[in-house]
Amino acid sequence: MKKLAFILCLLPLFSACLSSETKQSEAAPVALHQHDKCHLCGMVVTKYPGPKGQVHLKNKETVLNFCSNRDMFNFALQSDNIRQIDAVFVHDIAVTDWQMPDDKHFIDATTAWYVYGTSKKAVMGPAVASFSSKAAAEQFAQEFGGAVLTYEQVTLPLLEGH
Repeated sequence: MKKLAFILCLLPLFSACLSSETKQSEAAPVALHQHDKCHLCGMVVTKYPGPKGQVHLKNKETVLNFCSNRDMFNFALQSDNIRQIDAVFVHDIAVTDWQMPDDKHFIDATTAWYVYGTSKKAVMGPAVASFSSKAAAEQFAQEFGGAVLTYEQVTLPLLEGH
């Protein structure tokens, strides 16, 4: 009986631990500024066309901006970086201009749909176009080519052309 009482006393502690580990990130996308530089390549983020990426790190107020989703993925998929990431955002290119994406249209990158291998170009070559819906991604792929992928299907070997 004492063991049961002890276990019942510990249940609130276990549930508190579980809820803090499964808690969704409270990070929100931050507007890009004219002079922000890409964390990966150092180029000015807003100077080039195509969707941009943004990474928020755990336990830091630092926001990393990227001139393209391709650069964002090249950073975010590195094994040393994955565990440091709190949230990732990309532009929903279905509702914003390709030439100058509007930061009001940042979406959660992990739930977005991507088109890779499109004829549309971004800052340094092939774009990784991002969309909030699969239907929008499929429509884009029909018009400009490319494969429709989930966040999990975008990999470093894919980006390297293997």
